[in-house]
Amino acid sequence: MPRPRSEKARQAVLAAMRRAISAEGYAAVTIEGLAAEADVSKQTIYRWWPSKAAILGEALLEGSIPGGDVRLPVTDDLEADLRAWFSAASVGLGEPESVALARALIAVTATDPDLGAALNARFASPIVEWVVARIAVAKDAGDVRADADAEAIADQFVATASYAALQGRPLTAERVRVTVDLLLRGIATA
Repeated sequence: MPRPRSEKARQAVLAAMRRAISAEGYAAVTIEGLAAEADVSKQTIYRWWPSKAAILGEALLEGSIPGGDVRLPVTDDLEADLRAWFSAASVGLGEPESVALARALIAVTATDPDLGAALNARFASPIVEWVVARIAVAKDAGDVRADADAEAIADQFVATASYAALQGRPLTAERVRVTVDLLLRGIATA
């Protein structure tokens, strides 16, 4: 029978993972480094987690991503709402910690489908829900074509923010303007 996890040691490993990602980036994180930082043995880590990605996923599911809890109101100005969302999402991407965590989230999502689904449910679903709700309001107001696929539009939001994170740079005000203008030309009513 495996020994039960020590909650104190588990939290130390998860905190060590968050710090390591911020300081070094996901690729530089090692089990040895995490064990040393958390003051646990490598065997403890290997006994509790099958991979570095599993530690990262658990750390992200229980922790937070700076700027990841962006809540925006729905106003009567679709263009302003979309620009505000992109601007808010982009703010944290100017900070090394935010870039490192966003890149790590993308990496772990790509390597473990189950963990990726849980992480997407936690971090991407609120974005999708906001975009879908915002597009519904715009459709009701007659600003957006009835056939516009709100979930596909939401995917574009996530993809644009993810690409900015992979590049390690925030979306500039000009890039936000161009992206929103292009999107609106594709979905606006005549």
